[in-house]
Amino acid sequence: MARRKIPSTSPLRPAMVLLHRWFGLAMAVFLFIAGATGAVISWDHELDAWLNPDLFHAHSASAGTPAAAPLNGLELARIVETGDPRVRVGYVLTEVEAGHASQLSVEGHINPATGQPFELGFNQVAVDPYSGQVQGKRQWGEISLSRENLLPFLYKLHYTMHLPEVGGIEFGIWLMGLIGIVWLLDCFIALWLSFPNWRSWRKSFAFRWGQGGPKITFDLHRSGGVWVWGLLLILAVTSVSMNLNNQVVRPLVASVATLTPDAFASRAPAPPSKPVEPRYSREQIVELARAEAEHRGWTQPAGGVFYSSAFGLYGVGFFEAGNDHGDGGLGNAWLYFDGVSGKPAGDRIPGAGSAGDIFLQAQFPLHSGRILGLTGRILMSLMGALVAMLSVTGVLIWLRKRRARVVQTSRVPVDTARPAAQA
Repeated sequence: MARRKIPSTSPLRPAMVLLHRWFGLAMAVFLFIAGATGAVISWDHELDAWLNPDLFHAHSASAGTPAAAPLNGLELARIVETGDPRVRVGYVLTEVEAGHASQLSVEGHINPATGQPFELGFNQVAVDPYSGQVQGKRQWGEISLSRENLLPFLYKLHYTMHLPEVGGIEFGIWLMGLIGIVWLLDCFIALWLSFPNWRSWRKSFAFRWGQGGPKITFDLHRSGGVWVWGLLLILAVTSVSMNLNNQVVRPLVASVATLTPDAFASRAPAPPSKPVEPRYSREQIVELARAEAEHRGWTQPAGGVFYSSAFGLYGVGFFEAGNDHGDGGLGNAWLYFDGVSGKPAGDRIPGAGSAGDIFLQAQFPLHSGRILGLTGRILMSLMGALVAMLSVTGVLIWLRKRRARVVQTSRVPVDTARPAAQA
C-alpha cells in the first residue's frame, strides 16, 4: 500500500499570509515611527539635558561652587507659586542631584474672569535650587522641533502620533493602543508563518548575507523577527498596556486575578474648569507619607510629591535623588492620599500584591527596559531600531511581490494571443 503523502504546509497558510500582509501594511507607518522614536527616547533624559542645559543644570552650580545649600523642593514650589499666582505646582522633587536644576510640572489655577484654567503657555518650569530663580520654562509635548521641545515632541509622538483629542476621546492614544492589539495578534501569525515546514526549521533562523538583494531583505524580515520574537511580543503587550490600561488590560487581568483597588480607577476625573481644591498642603502630605513609610519600615526617602487636581489625590514617591525614573526592578514605591481629607487612598509597592498586580506593575519597566537598568535601556533602544527595520523590510517585500504580480498579469494577454497570431 502506498504511503499517504502529508502536505508540507497547512491549508490555512494562504489566509494567514493575507492577514499578515494587510496587518503589516496597516501598521507599517505607525510601527516605524514608534520604533524609531522608541530607539531615541530610551535616552530622553540624557539627550534632553544635552540639548537644554538651562532646563537641567543649575546656573549657580555652573558658575562655580554655590555659596549656600540647595533649597528643598517644597520650598521651591512655594517660591514658584508665590511668584506667579496663576500657577499651581503639580509635581516637584523634594531633592535633586547636586548641580542639577529642579524641574516642576505646573498647571493654571482657575481664571475668575473666564471660569477656565489660566493659559500659561508652559507646563514645566526649571528652577535653580541654590538661588530659587526660575531659569527656564517650556510646554512639554508641544508640536515643535525646537531644541527645548524636540525630545518631548518625540516622546509624545511615540504613543499618540500627536493626533488631537476628538469629542473628549484621546484619539491618538486609542489608535496606538489598537495598533498594539493588531501587532500582538500579528506576532503569533508571523511566528506561525515563519515555520512552514518543521523539518527545515533552521532556515527560519538563517541569514543569506552573501546573496544580497531580495533574499537578505526577506531574511532580515523573517529571521530577524524570529530571533527576537519574545521581545517583540513583550513590546506588543506592553504597548497595549501603556495606552489602554484601564480600558482593556486591567479589566482582562481582573477577570483572572484579584487586583488591589487602584487609587485613580475608583474616582471620576473632575473637568478642568472644576478642579478639586486640596485642604492639605504638600508639606502636610509629605509628613503623613514619611510617617507611614517609617511605620512600614521603608528606608528610601520621600523623593517627590504630586497633586492631581482632576482626581483630588496626592502621591508621594520614595526614591533617592536622581532615581525618579525608577531605573531597575519594578520602579519606585508610592503612597496616595486624599487631598481634601488627608486620609490614605492607596499605595503602589513594587513586587507586592497579587500576580495580577505585579503583572501590571511590570508593564512600563518592561516596555522601557528599565526593569534591567542600563542594560535594558540599551536593549530596548536596539529593539526600537529593529521594529523600524521590520516595518521597512515588510513594505519592501510587499512592493517587490506586487511588482512581480503586475508584470505577470501584463504578460498574460501577450502569451495567450501568440498562438493565434502564428496560425
